[in-house]
Amino acid sequence: MKKKALITGMVLVLVSMVVFSSTSVSSKNTASFKYVGVSKCQTCHKTDAQGKQFDIWQNSKHSQAWKTLQTDAADKLAKDKGFSTKAAETPQCIKCHVLGKDIVPDELADSFVKEDGVQCETCHGPGSEYKAMSVMKDRQKAIDNGLIIASDKAQLCITCHNPESPSYKEFKFDEYWDKIKHYKPKN
Repeated sequence: MKKKALITGMVLVLVSMVVFSSTSVSSKNTASFKYVGVSKCQTCHKTDAQGKQFDIWQNSKHSQAWKTLQTDAADKLAKDKGFSTKAAETPQCIKCHVLGKDIVPDELADSFVKEDGVQCETCHGPGSEYKAMSVMKDRQKAIDNGLIIASDKAQLCITCHNPESPSYKEFKFDEYWDKIKHYKPKN
């Protein structure tokens, strides 16, 4: 069983590496990029011109991901997995209910609120260097400043939606993507 879990973990790490290496981020020091939180994204991404992307997120289960860790059911799942802490205090639970990765405090700006759940930056990378309108108006400049546009969205999603999760149900990418897709309308 431990060998299977180790192999599953290794596969997930490799998938994450492939997904994130298939995006282009310039040679700029990515260590300086910080997660700024959905409050910084919503300003521009709530308009009709942007496809009401913030509303789509806000009405999704992703926006509620942190809250699900606050339940007795989540605490029971954590305990059943052998953790001695509540789900909202267990790094193995938090990683997929906030950023899709372990939280490193130095990567978080003061504006980042983990209680906002799975946010824009979970999939699109830390926004401190690309959030400015002058950067976002130039897609390549935004990418050069840390914006991640996953070339394989399904692979990105399975970094969290996988059998390692104690509440895993079959992941049907096409069905679930229809609930959260958030393209900017073509003018």
